[in-house]
Amino acid sequence: MKSVIRRKPYLIPLFMILGFGAVALFGWIVMLLWNAALVPVTGAGIISFWQALGLLILSRILVGGFGGGKGRGSRMGARWSHMTPEEKERFKEYCRSRWGKANPEEPPFTEVQ
Repeated sequence: MKSVIRRKPYLIPLFMILGFGAVALFGWIVMLLWNAALVPVTGAGIISFWQALGLLILSRILVGGFGGGKGRGSRMGARWSHMTPEEKERFKEYCRSRWGKANPEEPPFTEVQ
């Protein structure tokens, strides 16, 4: 089976244009939101489009990384799909013992009197 790109090579420039357009749109949105929300509330300085793109890239690096490959979730999903029902139950019990409540009958919060 041939890939879509080999059958339709004109899609490469189209996807590149769409990608650059999406990045520009997100940068413009970040600039508008920063200038509309943060400047009046906090007195922060007005930023330009290029500064907004820099903020967008910086936030992507700090929060999400650039990844590109399989992330933690997909690795865990692959492990989970290969577990037997007994292994899944043992794992659930381990998670409950480590992060779950000590007493499941206890309400999640108590009233302050």
